[in-house]
Amino acid sequence: MKQTQSGETRSPAKNARLVWAGLGLIVILAALYGAYAILFKPSGADLKRLARGDMAKLAVVEKPAPQPIAAQGPDGRAVNLSDFKGDVVLVNLWATWCAPCVKEMPTLARLQARYAGRGVKVLAISLDKGPEDIAKAKTFIADKAPLQFYHGDYALAFSITPPAEGLPTTLVFDRSGREQARLSGGADWSGDDAAAVIDRLLAQKS
Repeated sequence: MKQTQSGETRSPAKNARLVWAGLGLIVILAALYGAYAILFKPSGADLKRLARGDMAKLAVVEKPAPQPIAAQGPDGRAVNLSDFKGDVVLVNLWATWCAPCVKEMPTLARLQARYAGRGVKVLAISLDKGPEDIAKAKTFIADKAPLQFYHGDYALAFSITPPAEGLPTTLVFDRSGREQARLSGGADWSGDDAAAVIDRLLAQKS
């Protein structure tokens, strides 16, 4: 038997129970912290682990931040990234003269259809110049439902930080409008590899 400073006598069995209770509390707190990190604060390391398969070229942004995304919407009115706050947003910069852009667009359409009504928005922003090319881009997007036509000035590719390396470039934003990842070049966005990235960000609370 062991006597405490207050005069209380504790048996070895009681001491052991206290130790196990303390360890149990630590385990519970660790589990709660892990769940919180997964559900509320996805880290860059989490997304890096998802950069595989079709998403192998996905580059995680180390310091997530908003970007100056502005374009002309389907109705001709100006839209900004902030208009879609609360959604996971993919901003795809493309042009009709860009072969990889044309190739990947149907996969972005399938991704948008897959997440219909689930808080995911694909903004395929055409950077085509001139009336003829813009009209061509509108016609091209018209049969890529549920995508809609968005148009931006080519300067948009250089106004983001860092500037786009080329087209296509896809910026992935979380629900609060911060860029979390970027993919330069074409990719297949219709498969499970892309879905894993989107699902990870959907789990994050804004």
